[in-house]
Amino acid sequence: MAFYSIEKRKTSEGETRYRCTVGVKKDGKYLFRERQTFSKQALAKTWGVTRVADLETNGIPEENKITTMTFGELMDLYMNHPHIKYGKTKSETLNLVRKCEIANTPLSEMNQKTYIEHCEYRASTGAGPSTIRNDIVFIGSVLFAAKPMFNVDVRLDDFGYAKYQMNKLRMITSSQKRSRRPTQQETDRLIDALKVRELTSYQKIPFSDIFMFSILTCMRIGEVTRIRWEDIDHAQKAVLVRDRKDPRKKIGNHMKVALLGEAWDIMKRQPEKDECIFPFKPKNISLVFAQERNKLGIKDLRYHDLRREGVSRLFEAGFTIEEVAQVSGHRSLSTLWQVYTELFPKSLHDRFDELQKLKIKSIQEENKNEA
Repeated sequence: MAFYSIEKRKTSEGETRYRCTVGVKKDGKYLFRERQTFSKQALAKTWGVTRVADLETNGIPEENKITTMTFGELMDLYMNHPHIKYGKTKSETLNLVRKCEIANTPLSEMNQKTYIEHCEYRASTGAGPSTIRNDIVFIGSVLFAAKPMFNVDVRLDDFGYAKYQMNKLRMITSSQKRSRRPTQQETDRLIDALKVRELTSYQKIPFSDIFMFSILTCMRIGEVTRIRWEDIDHAQKAVLVRDRKDPRKKIGNHMKVALLGEAWDIMKRQPEKDECIFPFKPKNISLVFAQERNKLGIKDLRYHDLRREGVSRLFEAGFTIEEVAQVSGHRSLSTLWQVYTELFPKSLHDRFDELQKLKIKSIQEENKNEA
């Protein structure tokens, strides 16, 4: 039997709205549900009465019946679709969500509480708000693709309301900007430790060379291990970096990058025994780095921080933001500007000290000439 209910709500601007829900249930489960929001309660009631009467007379429209498919089955359709492309982070996150309880939930039973409970569960396992935000964003990608890609009906309004509430309660947040750089002492100690690990590496992985190459080129470890010998431009001392990370273009975002200073020397001394210059798994590189970092007692330093270190060194060497972007691959100069402005106060102090020394030297020379 069809029914309707009206819920009084406040918008973010403080205005009153009336949301009418029309549904059909059987054995406590929804067979059909739809909602409309109105500015007046009378309008909501009129719509609800009319829709209930229509459902009682004509039954549930076939095209609008809520599927018995689970969210996990919908995820499988999405993840296996040949035209849907996504990167490593999204792939890993979706595979993790696929193993969670939310994947076993029928789409007909998914509501606002479903998403909040998933958020609470992930928090209980130690995931932080920024990590959980990835879950929610990528879950949304699956839901928004359901109707146009697979002709599967889902209730997007429930997802939207839940996401709004989770943002408001800061259960999900954007990742925090990091400013960590390894000190020179930390860098030296890590290089020494990585050289020792090279002696016992079965694959003869040049951990110390890869470590310095990552800093000097500002590349992500996945980019470093994808560089091919055929992509080396000897005339320009540059290399073609394939599929650089870009939120607007996941595949085919190739970019030629100059190998400055020691980076070119590190590349040249690698043995040409594979199509790639560093033919190793990125995970193995970052894992060994983490192990040696922990042994040395170095706190709060991630492999990705080496990219920031490289950018900072280029700024300190006098390169402009546009020139640094040609090496780092940043499409948004605002990110580089944040790094630059953090370094700028210190550079002003250094420049002030330099000018003071020149001034003192000039005065001393004048006094010497007068004498």
